[in-house]
Amino acid sequence: MVAVIAAVLFALALVIDLAGISLGSVLTPTNLLTAGLLCVALHLAGIGTNRPNWRRSSWRARRR
Repeated sequence: MVAVIAAVLFALALVIDLAGISLGSVLTPTNLLTAGLLCVALHLAGIGTNRPNWRRSSWRARRR
């Protein structure tokens, strides 16, 4: 889910940069790229994934 948010942020930054739209000093393509990179880093760290926590379950529960 976090990777999808990153893709949307990258697309928004690209459109804003190519169109030359000025949305103020806070919402710039550089800020959107930084937020997208943060989302990618969180995704690679495993935040926002739907993986089960295998460390808490026993080996018998995994074999079933």
